[in-house]
Amino acid sequence: MSRLTIISVGKLKSPHWREAAAEYLTRLERVWQISLIAVRDGEAQSAPGKRAEQEGARIAAALTPEMIVLCLDERGKAYTSAQFSDLLVECMQNKARQPCFVIGGAYGLSEAVRQRADRLISLGPLTLPHELAQIVLLEQLYRAWAIQTGRPYHHA
Repeated sequence: MSRLTIISVGKLKSPHWREAAAEYLTRLERVWQISLIAVRDGEAQSAPGKRAEQEGARIAAALTPEMIVLCLDERGKAYTSAQFSDLLVECMQNKARQPCFVIGGAYGLSEAVRQRADRLISLGPLTLPHELAQIVLLEQLYRAWAIQTGRPYHHA
């Protein structure tokens, strides 16, 4: 079974986010072994840049050399669902490394994390709360699997 990791800043606090994540994780656990790693938020009293640096250090500590680091970032490349599915297949075919999606906190990703990324991926031009970004990522992972396996979930 293929593995992938999602590293995000902060936990899903609201019940509706946790329920949505649980729904997609239930669907996905039959397909991939998914590890969710939540790193602690930066200090609330810190300036936004400093906070992103603190979170970036925690993200960097969770990354391993065998991870293909795919950061969700507004400056990244936007993919269609079919293109995202192809990207995921490409990453999964690399037997030496596993995909790792990274979701920053309220102030985004530090420059150090962006530099470590193998790819920057945009979910679109809108700014999303990091909790919603995680749900959108989980849904797109499920959709990518459906596209690759010909399941009727995705309607082109």
